[in-house]
Amino acid sequence: MPTAFKPGDIYYPRDESGKFIIYHQTDLCATWEALEACKDAGLIKSIGVSNFNKRQLELILNKPGLKHKPVSNQVECHPYFTQPKLLEFCQKNDIVIVGYSPLGTSRDASWVNLKCPPLLDDELLASIAKKYNKTTAQVALRFNVQRGVVVIPKSFNPVRIKENFQIFDFSLSETEMKAIEGLNKNIRFVELLMWSDHPEYPFHDDY
Repeated sequence: MPTAFKPGDIYYPRDESGKFIIYHQTDLCATWEALEACKDAGLIKSIGVSNFNKRQLELILNKPGLKHKPVSNQVECHPYFTQPKLLEFCQKNDIVIVGYSPLGTSRDASWVNLKCPPLLDDELLASIAKKYNKTTAQVALRFNVQRGVVVIPKSFNPVRIKENFQIFDFSLSETEMKAIEGLNKNIRFVELLMWSDHPEYPFHDDY
C-alpha cells in the first residue's frame, strides 16, 4: 500500500486522543529498494504493489537504478469498476492486475460504499449466467479472467469456493464482454476514506 503509517509495532498507530491515525511521509522508492533487497537476498520470489495509481507506479518504474519492476498491482476490479485505463497502463508495462472484490463486497456500511448496488444482483450478469447455466459470480469472474485480470474472490463457503474455480469450461463472446464492460459505473466499493487525507492516498487521481 502507498499509505504509510508511523513506524512501530502497531498497525494503525493513533494519537494520544485515539482519534487520528498517525501517518508517515515514506519515500515509496526507498521502500521499493528495500523490497528489491529482499528479493536479491532470496527471501521472496516476487514483489508487487497494492492500490497504486498510475503516478505512483511511474515513480517506481522510472526510479534510477531500478532492479525489479512490480510484477503485480492489486486493486479493486469487477464489472461495476472495470479500471480500463489502469489495466491498459499495467498491461503495457507487463504488470499483472490482481483484482480484489471481483464479486463486489459485503454490504457493511461502516467501510463499504453503498452507492453502488449489489453486483451479483445485476440483471445482465444474471441473463448471461442463465445462458451458460452458471452463477452471476462465475460470469463476473470469467469476465475479468478473459481480460487478463487475476481474480481473488473471498469466501468461507466450501460450495462457493468450488464454484469459483469452475469458470474454465465456458467463454464469454466478444458481444457479451462489451456488454459487461458497459456496466462500469466507475464507483468504488472500497474507497478507504478513513485515509483520504494521507499524502499518498491513491484514489484522488483519475487512475
